[in-house]
Amino acid sequence: MLRVGLTGSIGMGKSTTAQMFREAGVPVLDSDQIVHDLYRGPAVAPIEAAFPGVSVDGVVDRGRLAAQVLADPQALKRLEAIVHPLVWAARDDFLNEQEKKGASIVVYDVPLLFETGAEKSVDAIVVVSAPEDVQKARVLARPGMTEEKFAAILAKQVPDAEKRARADFIVHTEKGIEAARREVQAILDELERRR
Repeated sequence: MLRVGLTGSIGMGKSTTAQMFREAGVPVLDSDQIVHDLYRGPAVAPIEAAFPGVSVDGVVDRGRLAAQVLADPQALKRLEAIVHPLVWAARDDFLNEQEKKGASIVVYDVPLLFETGAEKSVDAIVVVSAPEDVQKARVLARPGMTEEKFAAILAKQVPDAEKRARADFIVHTEKGIEAARREVQAILDELERRR
């Protein structure tokens, strides 16, 4: 079973591309969804213990948590030490389940693939990319997004050029949905050929 890491900086179209892999019949592990589920379940108690006041009605409030960790690298490390092992356990469960089902390819949708060292756990890397002006326009169109927030997020991510240099495949999302879908299919064809 080939494990494919799918990543891309904010606003590049990674979520849309992940959906294209799903539509092509490939199981996709959504790291953001895992974290979302953890923040409503197993991660709540340890996060609340480490960062008192961040949970509301048994759910981690991302805004309150961000206020405590975003400007504090040590706090962020403490949070990652709680969350990452839980994410990895969920990933392992997903892999075991897909292996039992006989999947030939699975995709890990991991926004911080390089930043967390997760690229070591995959057989191929797909980076979703678009020109800087397209990325910026997409991100600044999001509700509540500011130039400052965008800059802070980018500062924590490996630069797009470096991601592309480390990729096995690149999906260019500025060319439109159908062009990106063709690129995804070409990647899947090549991966099947390699198997």
